[in-house]
Amino acid sequence: MLEPEQLDRLLQEIGGHLVYANLYFQGEPYLHPAMDHLVALCKQHGIYTSTSTNAHFLRPERAEAIVASGLDRLIISIDGMTQETYSSYRVGGRLDKVLEGTQNILDARRQSKGKKTPHIVWQFLVVGPNEHEVPEIRKMAQASGVDELVIKTAQLDDPHDTHPLLTKDPKLRRYDRQSSGIWKLRNALDDECWRMWQGCVMTWDGKVVPCCFDKDAEHAMGQIGKQSFQDIWFSEGYQAFRQQIFTDRSTIEMCRNCTEGTAVYA
Repeated sequence: MLEPEQLDRLLQEIGGHLVYANLYFQGEPYLHPAMDHLVALCKQHGIYTSTSTNAHFLRPERAEAIVASGLDRLIISIDGMTQETYSSYRVGGRLDKVLEGTQNILDARRQSKGKKTPHIVWQFLVVGPNEHEVPEIRKMAQASGVDELVIKTAQLDDPHDTHPLLTKDPKLRRYDRQSSGIWKLRNALDDECWRMWQGCVMTWDGKVVPCCFDKDAEHAMGQIGKQSFQDIWFSEGYQAFRQQIFTDRSTIEMCRNCTEGTAVYA
């Protein structure tokens, strides 16, 4: 996992250039015992911090520590209104823990001395089994006390007619069925991507990858600790990857299911 010392060294190099840090990628951040320390390090450099959680570990004492850390934005995944619909996507998860964790963080923020953060967001990933619950989650969010609700469409690796997570409502999905019967991502795959200059992702072991769609770090551009971030960012390999985006983005597998240009939120 990302160690505070590693993040501190990175921020000493590039902290003055950063405005926003998402402290999560392919895992549950609050399994990290030093997560609050990571947030605090970013705040020392004036960086806006955000993370996303399944809320299963937001016990009262942890919720108090999160508020005290200065975290700016906390996204809580709540992907169903019943245990059955929730677990259809969050396999092994418990909806009651999500609701309990939400209440704990709301209570901790309210009981803190003048703190108004984190901004608490419920994120509802809409899929086939829960799409009928969208009106209900809107009502429940208003009553819960969270600051914001977002309805997010789901990324599917292999959308097809009988895919269990594909929604019936076209407004609640990213894919359309072609006349050939093949389901394709709705947006055009243009040879452009602002993310290549806006930021990047660092994995737990320091690998720098172009974006969050590189879930298995197949396009690692370098590794923090072995190279400076500046050397990685301006490397020939990174420049060549950006050029490939400009010339033939469709040849990059992760880009073919990318949401760039797609309405991700319903």
